[in-house]
Amino acid sequence: MRRFKLPYRFGSLVFAFYMATIIAFMMCLVLTAINTGIDDHFMAKVLKAYVVAMPVAFTCVVFVRPLVQRLVAMSVEASVENK
Repeated sequence: MRRFKLPYRFGSLVFAFYMATIIAFMMCLVLTAINTGIDDHFMAKVLKAYVVAMPVAFTCVVFVRPLVQRLVAMSVEASVENK
């Protein structure tokens, strides 16, 4: 069975989607626990927060990624293969 893969040109958006999905969920878990505690409705509260956080996180990653790439390029030496 062959898996569907997006074209290479969408790599930046796929990266942003996965990064935002994971980070937003982890942040919602931690911040919900800190702000409301862990109770019987904890996961419902987390998911309610996640519905708002995920699109915001995705948008932020898409717009901030080029800046972060430039900062990394200024901070890290090029590999031996790229010299």
